[in-house]
Amino acid sequence: MEFKSGERVLLETKKGNFEGLVLPRSEFSDKGYIMLKLDNGYNIGIKLSNIIKSKKLGKAVKLESFQSFKVKHSKNLPDVSMIATGGTIGARVDYTTGGVYMSVKPEELLFTVPELADIINLKKISSPFAIASEDMTPDEWAVLAKETAKELNSGSRGVIITHGTDTLHYTSAALSFMLKNLSKPVAIVGAQRSPDRGSFDGAMNLLCAGHYTKSDLGEVAVVMHAETDDSYCFAIQGTKVRKMHSSMRNAFRPVNDLPLAKIWTDGKMEVVDKNHTKFRDEKVKADVKFEKKVSLLKVFPGSSPEILSHYLESGYKGVVIEATAFGHVPTETLKRKASWIPIIKKASKDMFIGITGQTIYGRTNPYVYRNLRVLANAGAVHLEDMLPETAYVKLGWVMGHEQEHSNIKNMMLTNMAGEITKRTLYSTFLE
Repeated sequence: MEFKSGERVLLETKKGNFEGLVLPRSEFSDKGYIMLKLDNGYNIGIKLSNIIKSKKLGKAVKLESFQSFKVKHSKNLPDVSMIATGGTIGARVDYTTGGVYMSVKPEELLFTVPELADIINLKKISSPFAIASEDMTPDEWAVLAKETAKELNSGSRGVIITHGTDTLHYTSAALSFMLKNLSKPVAIVGAQRSPDRGSFDGAMNLLCAGHYTKSDLGEVAVVMHAETDDSYCFAIQGTKVRKMHSSMRNAFRPVNDLPLAKIWTDGKMEVVDKNHTKFRDEKVKADVKFEKKVSLLKVFPGSSPEILSHYLESGYKGVVIEATAFGHVPTETLKRKASWIPIIKKASKDMFIGITGQTIYGRTNPYVYRNLRVLANAGAVHLEDMLPETAYVKLGWVMGHEQEHSNIKNMMLTNMAGEITKRTLYSTFLE
């Protein structure tokens, strides 16, 4: 029996009846099977020898094409701009390989969630670049900051940025520092599952992001699933969010803080953080100066401090060390050459050495143990409860503006965008 890709068929098999669209054969497919896309969004493989009877239900359609969504403008809805950058939320399936690739037109993304047009008036959709988030650099952060500021200053009430999830929290931190005097909502949103899957989470995330841009919250926030099912979303402050799972739909969690808000797709919103920046229609400035000669290091048992010497010799201006627990590095080792203290003491004269914690939750402290004091006396600066990724981004931004060591230290220990909390609350652990 022959089947053409894109045909809708009803298959009677030994294991039941199945209706769906015939998918093109992947280069890795077993020739003894046919692949169907069911109406629930999932794909299923059916062994040809198990098919008893088949029936064609319609003409073949072109599976590889998304219809472009025609953007409608409504005077009754707030003007919001969208910046599409790529990632799974804007991906589509390549049926010849079974993988997904990035959509090139942002309008295609709206084909998956036309309901967004009932929530906000999409004033403009732009796509300054389309890359996977693992390929993001500070250069792209600068482009996004400038584009976001331009849109906010040209009448948009808020901005939605679609982004791959791998480094989404780096970008949210970067924009939190680069968008000065921000008082309008900026929602960064992604998807853990691609649009060809029944468990696609991007549509709900986009709807929640749309509602966030209508709120009185005036901050950069990551807006993603709060639970594994489709119950509600979290809006999480851009400097206090981290991707905590590779594939779960609720991978993004607030760390050392509570979420800004809980958002439902019907528009219901529960503001959790009462100290948030409130919406004001003020001009925002994109301050994108960034020192690229900064790095993020991780210590581990037996780790060699020579890597720090390499950064020093390569002209790096600053390093954030992801240390253990309260902020330890190998100190009094049996083999003295394995101690990080001598090299940190030497390096701290020419570069900033910041200390964050591998535990993710909790905060560093230079006073609890003797070795912590030794590290602090060597010139390292414990960065309170800042996330390692946020500390790296902040250091690059700070050193883009300041070269004096004492001023850099003061700026790194000053809360600028919610990256440092005064107290670590028990209720924020595994929120």
